[in-house]
Amino acid sequence: MFVLELTYTAPLEAVDAVLEEHGVWLDEQYRQGVFLASGRKNPRDGGVIIAVAEERARIEEIIAKDPFVTAGVCAYRVTEFVATKTAPALEAYRETL
Repeated sequence: MFVLELTYTAPLEAVDAVLEEHGVWLDEQYRQGVFLASGRKNPRDGGVIIAVAEERARIEEIIAKDPFVTAGVCAYRVTEFVATKTAPALEAYRETL
């Protein structure tokens, strides 16, 4: 499981200019089962995504195609973790050490 933290590197006007494309990209990741949750940070200086993938390299590939990245308006910080406890709805993603 991965926590993806987005930090805007450009003014909000530049972010908003590619927001619709970013939304389409997000929708595709949800359709593929990679993203579990996402949203803006408060204050609005970036966002957070909870994702699942077999390996970090796959997450890096996906991030590289984010319109926010290709437009140069955000940077990502990726944290991988082992989800040993989950809510019942996320039981399929629970791992053991």
